[in-house]
Amino acid sequence: MHPVNAPSPSVPRGGGRAARLAVPAGLLAAVTGAFAYVGAVDPNEPGHYPVCPLLHLTGLYCPGCGGLRSAHAVAHGDLLAALQANAPAVLGYAGFAVLWTVWVVRAARGGPPLRIDPPPVLLWSLGASLLVFTVVRNLPFGGWLHP
Repeated sequence: MHPVNAPSPSVPRGGGRAARLAVPAGLLAAVTGAFAYVGAVDPNEPGHYPVCPLLHLTGLYCPGCGGLRSAHAVAHGDLLAALQANAPAVLGYAGFAVLWTVWVVRAARGGPPLRIDPPPVLLWSLGASLLVFTVVRNLPFGGWLHP
């Protein structure tokens, strides 16, 4: 018979450094795997990935169009091509890297968990920026933003 409050055998016991770094390490492995796949399977060649439904049905670029090309360029170390394909995606990759690094440092030091609680004004600003990016990239003078 097991005690009522006994932890499950699959749950890591204690607050050791390895246990605290397991989830960030797993997330990094998943992201690295995704970037490795996109780096190996070129999205610039037709037939490897599905076409954006919005682009296919309307001819309009969504804010994510060019994201795979951007990830491919980042995987190959071509930052200028990545920015040209989808600049907000590159900013997202950089933001993820910063947050992941802060998370790992805090976990390694045994600090409190990272809590991300952006104020509504930041979320609205990000949404408005993506909306402006999407509208401008679909206007005639925004052709330089096309993936």
